[in-house]
Amino acid sequence: MFAKHRRIILPLVVALMLGLLAIGVTGCGSGDPREVEEGEVVQVGGLKYTVIFSRYLNEYDNEDAAYLTGQQPPKKDANYFGIFLQVQNESGETKTLVDHLTITDAENNVYEALPSESEFAFPFGGTVEEHEQIPVLDSTAQMGPIQGSVAIFELPESVSGNRPLLLHIPGPSGESGTVKIDL
Repeated sequence: MFAKHRRIILPLVVALMLGLLAIGVTGCGSGDPREVEEGEVVQVGGLKYTVIFSRYLNEYDNEDAAYLTGQQPPKKDANYFGIFLQVQNESGETKTLVDHLTITDAENNVYEALPSESEFAFPFGGTVEEHEQIPVLDSTAQMGPIQGSVAIFELPESVSGNRPLLLHIPGPSGESGTVKIDL
């Protein structure tokens, strides 16, 4: 008799588990392909942007000093924060990169990316040739330890308590992408 109930219960348990798995998978993410987590691709203006890494930058570290070339020391109670990006142009035409990036925190404070003189700097407003990428192959940024172009932000120390941080990537015609930054 136990074997008879087991034959009925086992398929029911498997079906229940598959149902729960399906609910969990469909519940992941926002459902909007323009709102992604760090490490995922967001498509804006015909380009695929990926935040491959983000972290605070230390002006006294040799690697970070190269990213911060030309920057003044950060303001008191602030730190530099780098967002390392890769951009892919899979189309057959030249595309233009965004001319600015912003970060917002949970209190809707807005932080603009800083201009940079670094060889690793993200080339704001530049172009990506057809079937090419940023950073360009064999460039300093692409050959560097993180293999991405860096956008630098000056963030107050208090921002760690105002998470999540969202990177906003504006696109043409009002479209935009948002990346939740892992701080």
